[in-house]
Amino acid sequence: MIITCVNCNKKFNVNSDLIPEDGRTIQCGSCNHLWFFKKNLKEKLEIQKIQETKIIEEQLSDDTKITSKTINTKNNFNKTSKKKSEIIKYQHKKKFSFSTFLSYIIVAIISFCALIILIDTFKSPLYNIFPGLELILYSLFETLKDIQLFIKDLI
Repeated sequence: MIITCVNCNKKFNVNSDLIPEDGRTIQCGSCNHLWFFKKNLKEKLEIQKIQETKIIEEQLSDDTKITSKTINTKNNFNKTSKKKSEIIKYQHKKKFSFSTFLSYIIVAIISFCALIILIDTFKSPLYNIFPGLELILYSLFETLKDIQLFIKDLI
């Protein structure tokens, strides 16, 4: 059975045994929208469409003397497994957008600040190993202060 999300129109193939006759709440795997789905309404619409196509074909065959094929209205829902739950796999399309690029930049800035704080924590033993580290660390702190002032000016 194919179920279409009422919010984003995404289509999912769902085992019909998972939906009882009374209906059940369904959540879209794409947009996480929740709605109540009744199986009978869906089947009635499908049968109605099939009957309408039969009527149109009969009218066409009467008018133009063309024989039409009969459509099987019986659904093959009896050949399903006895599982009560089923996992529907949704494959998300990978999109690289400007917002993901900005999130990567923010993570890089936070990691850079954490590295500076870590180096500042262990500066005494590191000064003995790297004598020029004090000047570099001071420059990095000044850079962080400049970035902080820049962000304050933006806000």
